[in-house]
Amino acid sequence: MQIYGIDAIVRIISHFAFVYLAFWGLRSLRLDTQFKTFQTAQIRIVLLMLAISLGFLTSSFFLEVLNLLKNVFLSII
Repeated sequence: MQIYGIDAIVRIISHFAFVYLAFWGLRSLRLDTQFKTFQTAQIRIVLLMLAISLGFLTSSFFLEVLNLLKNVFLSII
């Protein structure tokens, strides 16, 4: 039972870490300079939603690769 709890904690931390990294990377693009100045709140919301989707996809890919590697090593043993 405890393995499921640890797995859930690892997944949550991974998702949050990759969402943060995606947001950090997207902010470096300075997309707000391409739009009108009165739309900054809307641009931030779009950046946040884009960061969440990109971070979730990246985290899911990373976790799936780890799961596949775990299955490969467990099948060898």
